[in-house]
Amino acid sequence: MLIRAAAALAAAIIPLSAVAAVPPARADGPAATVVPVQVTGDPAKRFNLVVLGDGYTEADMPAFRQNVDKHLNVLWSIEPYKSYRSYINVYRVEIPSKVSGVSCDPGVTDARKDTPLGMSFWSGCRTDGIQRLLVMDDDAANRYAGLVKDVPAANRQILALANSTTYGGAGGTYATASGGNAMSALISPHELGHSVGGLDDEYDYYYRGVPGGTYTGGEPESIHHTLLTEDEMRQRRQKWWRWLGERSEAGGTIGRHEGGLYHSRGVWRPSEHSIMKRLGYYYDQVGRERMTQAISRKVDLVQDATPEGTVGADRVLWLETLHPVDHALRVAWTVDGRPVRAGHDLDLRTLRLKRGTHRVTVRVDDPTAFIRDPAVRASFAQTRTWTVDTSLRTPPDTTAPGFTTTTPTDRPVGAHAVIAAETTHPATSAPRIEWRLDGRRVRADRDLRLPPLRPGTHRVTATVGTATRTWTVDATPPTVTAQAEQPPAGDRLTLKLTPSDDRSGYVVAEFRVDGDGWYNYFGWPTDSTRPFLFTKTGTNIDDLIYGRLAAGRHTIEYRAIDAAGNAGKPRSLTAVLR
Repeated sequence: MLIRAAAALAAAIIPLSAVAAVPPARADGPAATVVPVQVTGDPAKRFNLVVLGDGYTEADMPAFRQNVDKHLNVLWSIEPYKSYRSYINVYRVEIPSKVSGVSCDPGVTDARKDTPLGMSFWSGCRTDGIQRLLVMDDDAANRYAGLVKDVPAANRQILALANSTTYGGAGGTYATASGGNAMSALISPHELGHSVGGLDDEYDYYYRGVPGGTYTGGEPESIHHTLLTEDEMRQRRQKWWRWLGERSEAGGTIGRHEGGLYHSRGVWRPSEHSIMKRLGYYYDQVGRERMTQAISRKVDLVQDATPEGTVGADRVLWLETLHPVDHALRVAWTVDGRPVRAGHDLDLRTLRLKRGTHRVTVRVDDPTAFIRDPAVRASFAQTRTWTVDTSLRTPPDTTAPGFTTTTPTDRPVGAHAVIAAETTHPATSAPRIEWRLDGRRVRADRDLRLPPLRPGTHRVTATVGTATRTWTVDATPPTVTAQAEQPPAGDRLTLKLTPSDDRSGYVVAEFRVDGDGWYNYFGWPTDSTRPFLFTKTGTNIDDLIYGRLAAGRHTIEYRAIDAAGNAGKPRSLTAVLR
């Protein structure tokens, strides 16, 4: 999708079940209701995604809720959102519209409608505009997003969904997408690539069906476009040199693929088809690294800690960190420059420090394999430093052991999740958490990495003092059935995937052909209920080609991903296209 021009995402983790919808409020327009969808922590310490709806009447509101559920579950199936959804709060703002739908949909001469956000296709109903460029009144969007209390604008991303089945969206300061199009849930992560990560379009055209021509500018500022050859990237250590030769998460190999920045020649991108080029695929490693950095820089890895300064040697230093869904952050302590082993708490009494003063430092960074550039990793790492004076005595306190933040308990966690809990902080003791899995004790500090589990439902508890938290673990993978059909001539193939799960929530289906990148199954671009069609020439829909597949024998793998993040084991079928 296009980037819009001038006109043109409490310290305690609150269980969602305990968060009620905010009573209707007004933002110089219709009354709106704020509904917390996912609350992982204090909004001042999280990245906050505020989803607005436009053109949804009261009668349409169930469709808006369903659209949001689909958009979010598709988003959570794509890295890095999948691993870092625990960094994100999500709020839905329901704004009843007097009329259903948005302006100039689908034609530029179609009705102009008075809706709360003024959303419209065709670049704002311009006869010289682009149909899919879906714009809105940014001031109105900002006012309605402001109804979500205690959310700093600097840590807020607005995503507006239009009540429409027409393909469209836009990125920029805010992101827009049509809510009901078969591919609409894929527009959101693409537009967030613009709005959150500053990624550029990799399209080789500006107007569909019109070749973009030759790029004649200098070396692009874009991190995922270049004029350099692969050898030049390696020699100069520039652009995506660290990823060259890797199998792309979006399919194919990361190298140098011509086209991008709305030009078909003279500029190159890392992958044949990432989400910034072709909706349905993942971010490639270059885009994923940037998105990981962008999300992480909107939060603090260290959420809280012992206040820096001079402390006695008879106390415990502590810190609370964020907790990615699938791994733990790296916490490294040093005393006078020497590493010491500790978790989130360092009991200074165990160090037997010599009399005098000492320097204690802790550094927190993210060891994720999504990042290879040391400068990127360091850009959001954090440190805390204390001076320890052995002559000082720490006064006693009455802080009781308990929990401060935990992985939310209101929804099931996936079989491969890391469950996290942080405790209160008595000055002279470090509360220990007793973890149990299905009643059996398991060893862990603040992060419990689940062992391999049998399919089914499991129970995890964490106890500290008199406080206990309980999580349901969904270890049952989703299933998907595939229906593939060919006519006697064998010149086409239809594929219909039907995913299902034993729990509520939109279930994502994916397929890949001959080991290429996983591709989101959305049905057919014009109708989500129709099967995907493969032919030798593909099908032209609005000047984009879908389903082109060369003659010959092909292996198609398919799988499903449920709302808890469990991915089913891929199955496969073989087809011959003549």
